[in-house]
Order: sequence, then C-alpha cells, then structure tokens
Amino acid sequence: MKKNVGKTDRLIRVVLGFGIVAYGISTHSWWGILGIAIIIPALIASDPLYTVLGIDTKKNS
Repeated sequence: MKKNVGKTDRLIRVVLGFGIVAYGISTHSWWGILGIAIIIPALIASDPLYTVLGIDTKKNS
C-alpha cells in the first residue's frame, strides 16, 4: 500500500479518533467504531479513500 498520509494529518486523526472513541465508550454508543475507523489509516499511514480521490498529504523528500 502506498503511504499517502502525512505526519500532521496522522496526528490530527489520532487525536480526533481517540476523542471519538472516548466519547463512544462514555456514552455506550457506536461512535467508538467511527473513532477506530479514523485511527487505523493514521497508524498504517495509508488511506484508501485518499488513493481513490488522488489526495496525498505526505511530503515527499
């Protein structure tokens, strides 16, 4: 898989994802699953939706 998620994008996704997971756990709702879906692409640095849309936030050095 091509890495297409940059450092800043990854940080924002992890923080936002963990916030949503915490909210989902505290309210006993399905929001936690959405949070996990946001965190996974950040951890692997690749987002399939970005590939389809042709977006790349990773700086090429």
